Amino acid sequence: MPRRIVRWEPFRDMMALRDAMEGMVEEGMVRAPAPFAGWAPGGLAVDMYETDENIVIKTAIPGVDADEISVSVTGDTLTIRAETKEDAEIERENYLRRERRFGSCCRTVTLPGGLEAEKAEADYTDGVLTLTFPKAEEVKPKSIKVTTK
Repeated sequence: MPRRIVRWEPFRDMMALRDAMEGMVEEGMVRAPAPFAGWAPGGLAVDMYETDENIVIKTAIPGVDADEISVSVTGDTLTIRAETKEDAEIERENYLRRERRFGSCCRTVTLPGGLEAEKAEADYTDGVLTLTFPKAEEVKPKSIKVTTK
């Protein structure tokens, strides 16, 4: 059997090592334990989208009472805090399995400029918090009529 000479490509090996290390880091970050099921490792997972009139932010906070959620805006920084407490009336030795988590979580998000935070609305329905921030008039899209001469 003839022997083949294989060209050594050190950059290919380095890229494969880098890709493997990135995969380990990403997997570790994504699968890190969170205080509540459905919560992101760094806090609450947040969706933010824009309409012509508003900026809307949604986050799932299952198993938390509305009075245990606080929302604050300081400058362009939005902070959402949530806390759930342990059921004190059930004795621990009676549990066959306990998977629900108890504790608190906080998420801070930078808001785009031009919002009227004092007119914001918050709705908490079926475990989903929806925050609606109206845009200031100066940042809303404006139509300009085109005419001919």
